[in-house]
Amino acid sequence: MGLFSIFSNKGNKLKEFADKGAIVVDVRTPGEFKSGHGKGARNIPLQNIGAKTAELKKLNKPIILCCASGMRSAQATGILKKAGIDCMNGGSWGKVDRSI
Repeated sequence: MGLFSIFSNKGNKLKEFADKGAIVVDVRTPGEFKSGHGKGARNIPLQNIGAKTAELKKLNKPIILCCASGMRSAQATGILKKAGIDCMNGGSWGKVDRSI
């Protein structure tokens, strides 16, 4: 499997999540979010994500997490998965916005 197919598969998975009604949560700081974000994305900074798990769980929708590079969204994905939330790390917000 080549590098291109890895990224292509992630794009397909993003699209599948979006088709299931996923919401996009951007875990960057409010300042970063204000400087640019994907259409319809919600901003919940990484340091607040743990306190928002019950609220996110009540939405009963899959969640795509994003940030600047994918590092913080990977951490947030781990937190939400441990809480039993169907979610995935979408990587950078720009990539998520282009993919869905």
